[in-house]
Amino acid sequence: MNTIKREGPPYPAFGICGYSGSGKTTLIEALLPRLRERGLKAGVIKQDAHGLEIDREGKDTDRLFKAGADVLIRDPEQIFARLHKTAEIALPDLIRQVGCHYDLILVEGHKCTPLPCKIWLCKAGEDTFPPEAVGIRRTLSWTDDRERIAWEMLDAWLPEVGRATPVSAGILIGGGSTRMGRPKHLIKEGEQTWLAKTVAAVRPHVDRVVILGSGEIPAELRTLPVLPDTEDAEGPLRGMLAAMRWAPRSGWLFMACDQPHISSAAITWLLAQRRPGVRAVMPVLPGNSEPEPLLAFYDFRMAPALERVRRPRDLARSAGVDTPRVPDEHALAWRNVNSSADLAGCCGAG
Repeated sequence: MNTIKREGPPYPAFGICGYSGSGKTTLIEALLPRLRERGLKAGVIKQDAHGLEIDREGKDTDRLFKAGADVLIRDPEQIFARLHKTAEIALPDLIRQVGCHYDLILVEGHKCTPLPCKIWLCKAGEDTFPPEAVGIRRTLSWTDDRERIAWEMLDAWLPEVGRATPVSAGILIGGGSTRMGRPKHLIKEGEQTWLAKTVAAVRPHVDRVVILGSGEIPAELRTLPVLPDTEDAEGPLRGMLAAMRWAPRSGWLFMACDQPHISSAAITWLLAQRRPGVRAVMPVLPGNSEPEPLLAFYDFRMAPALERVRRPRDLARSAGVDTPRVPDEHALAWRNVNSSADLAGCCGAG
């Protein structure tokens, strides 16, 4: 079985460090509206060495917490959770637990904890960070334009994080349908099956190719991973969910075996549509209004949303889903071949 070339993505955790009074909270407060305007969902992890005061003595929630229960409260605008600490949770573990829900996590403090990207804010009269601080990329003085500098760093670094995320290709071959006389993935153009042709087109662009579904696999492709469909979904979701559960920290490029015109140029265009804050790219073909759920890209953060829908197309209006128009010159790559008439019209089948 093939293995992925890169480890899972470093979650985008940006550390803002400095001593008390250095302006950490002020900087975070200034960055959050910019991130929201860019369409990015941000979370903040704050360290407080002096203890937390998040509830009022004698309130119902405080009484329930002190009686031993974890307490969750919700209203139309927010959800509040107050949990008992049962074990020490290291910052990297906490980031892994919440990272899939956010495009960026801002970490206030934690100067001694390694993070992918950290800055140090100096107080007046300071000029550098202490020796115990690790992973500091840049030191900002009290008089620097901190908001501008931090924003420029984030603007350059977030795409870098996205490029570090591995991408897998999942090719859906379905079950054993032979309505065209044979399984679609075994139809040939010349000496090459559609499945082999699709693998050849996508392989240079991804870290790993996985076959999704059941059926005969051509001998030359039997070294590829093959995942059976999950039983708790319908249609393409059966293979898509199986893939995302199998490799939950990979982005996925999903396509069908009955899209025989998939080209390297179309895949290059599709992957170029990724950017920070975009969790799925579902293209819209010329002359159509509905997005295409296959030959589409799904970031690993889309896994919870895919678990909730009946069809991938239902995600089209979800936050973080981009639906760009396919250029005319690439549109053929999305064409499905579903009948013998389609087959006769699109290629010479072997």
